[in-house]
Amino acid sequence: CFVGTKETAFIYAVTSAGLVHSVTRSCSAGNMTECSCDLSLRHGGSASEGWHWGGCSDDIHYGMSFSRKFLDVPLKNITGKSGSGLVAMNLHNNEAGRQAVAKLMSVDCRCHGVSGSCAVKTCWKTMSSFEKIGRFLKDRYENSIQISDRLKKKLRRKEKSQRKIPIGKEDLLYVNKSPNYCVEDLKLGIPGTQGRECNRTSQGPDGCNLLCCGRGYNTHVVRHVERCECKFVWCCYVRCRRCETMTDVHTCK
Repeated sequence: CFVGTKETAFIYAVTSAGLVHSVTRSCSAGNMTECSCDLSLRHGGSASEGWHWGGCSDDIHYGMSFSRKFLDVPLKNITGKSGSGLVAMNLHNNEAGRQAVAKLMSVDCRCHGVSGSCAVKTCWKTMSSFEKIGRFLKDRYENSIQISDRLKKKLRRKEKSQRKIPIGKEDLLYVNKSPNYCVEDLKLGIPGTQGRECNRTSQGPDGCNLLCCGRGYNTHVVRHVERCECKFVWCCYVRCRRCETMTDVHTCK
């Protein structure tokens, strides 16, 4: 039931992006014999603007190539018409993850000159943090596109009225709608959200409005007792006060 959902799409994309990121970092750190820094940027730059390429630019080309061989080749070896649409979807989402790493590459520079005058700058290309890449893919997940499970030459949108709108390399695609994660379903291994602790003031995924799926929440007071304001008394023991706090805890109905 989980096969081909938007959650599956995100998992494939973030796994592929993570592999590119990890391998490329290892290349730049000199931990792999097959690759190193991006040597194509050793020369050049803009003398008129006072900067040139230097340092160790992240070479994502090797990382992307490694990811394609490691993740895509096993999928391409899968045969059978019934899975062709899902395989094409997974291959696309793998590539979307790699494209996210490439799209978010940035340029870092270091200044040189007397007293930090920055007369000349040395610059290099670097990957964004994986947290930033993850946020980018999360946004793509929330705007993922449902496609037809019948593969006709190329991937196409499920909605016939939108089929003329092109599908981008960075878009995440799914075939099947997601199950209802709000309600317990033991057959599917879904625990539901009843009884889950939530944050009443949060607008994020831990907030009661979202986590409780509109069912509301219960509030109960929890009494917490602990030792506090401990001091060392010469000689030789520790004296503490007994502190008691009352906390509101919210759980989904």
